[in-house]
Amino acid sequence: MRSLVLVAAAAVLTACAPRLDEPVKVRIPPGSSFSAATDSLVSAGVVRFPAWFRWQAKLRGADRALKPGIYAFEGRPSSVQILDRLAKGDALRFRVTLIEGGTLWDLARTVEQSMGMPGDSIHAAARDAALRERFGVPGATVEGWMAPVTFNFGGFESAGEILTAFLRARRDQWPANFARRADAADLDTVEVLAIASIVEAEAQLAEELPRIAAVYRNRLRLGMPLQADPTIQYAFLVDSGARKPRLFNKDYAYPSAYNSYTNRGLPPTPIGNPSTAAIEAVLAPANTRELYFVARGDGGHVFARTYAEHLSNIRRVRR
Repeated sequence: MRSLVLVAAAAVLTACAPRLDEPVKVRIPPGSSFSAATDSLVSAGVVRFPAWFRWQAKLRGADRALKPGIYAFEGRPSSVQILDRLAKGDALRFRVTLIEGGTLWDLARTVEQSMGMPGDSIHAAARDAALRERFGVPGATVEGWMAPVTFNFGGFESAGEILTAFLRARRDQWPANFARRADAADLDTVEVLAIASIVEAEAQLAEELPRIAAVYRNRLRLGMPLQADPTIQYAFLVDSGARKPRLFNKDYAYPSAYNSYTNRGLPPTPIGNPSTAAIEAVLAPANTRELYFVARGDGGHVFARTYAEHLSNIRRVRR
């Protein structure tokens, strides 16, 4: 008889609960007590009868099974449904993707759009000395040392924790025998990542990665300037937070350590976070003496060994 009364009471209370026409988000931070969580649910209008809700939770042991997260409720959820979700951790997940070749600015923008976290916090964490030391990053930021992958976050992670996830993924994805192969190529880790980031920015076709890598390694071997347009775009990104829609002749003299037209050698840091395929291309470039390439306009490039041949290719492409 008592159980029938409880069932009837639950039905009445559920029917009297407010209907949420739009999803309502409720934040349950890590370490929250069940009492604090209940107060948040009441304030958001998800729970209307807190005494009944707490009694139901105690009866089911749900008050000891609370999982933190950002929960979205809509419709007219019953106390049991709410408690089940809190116990299962059925909370929102925020998808954050770092695209292949993506920069810290790309990641910061994605985090801001997905999680509402200020993008500046990502840049600040990227410069954190303790984080850089932890992952053996010698440069001023962790640019280039993160894997282009996707993570689903819970919404309470700090900027440092978000970067740590991408840094760990990079560490786990290093190609087999990376250190030995880099040493055989007379390159250190920073140099491999810097070249790979430029190759990634230049290549649109996966099959061209080893060939473009060969061009830049050949130029470095001969002491030629890399003359890579993406390094100038990255210079504008560092100084203004945005790339230019297109480069003009005057931009090739832009005063920056990242300008590979006015500076020989590699830029101070990688200019993006390259894929494993781009890193592999640097470690195993195509067997060619080519030094130049020009875009065909269809995603591919025309390659040349001499400057005269390169000029001829440019004229042919423009025609």
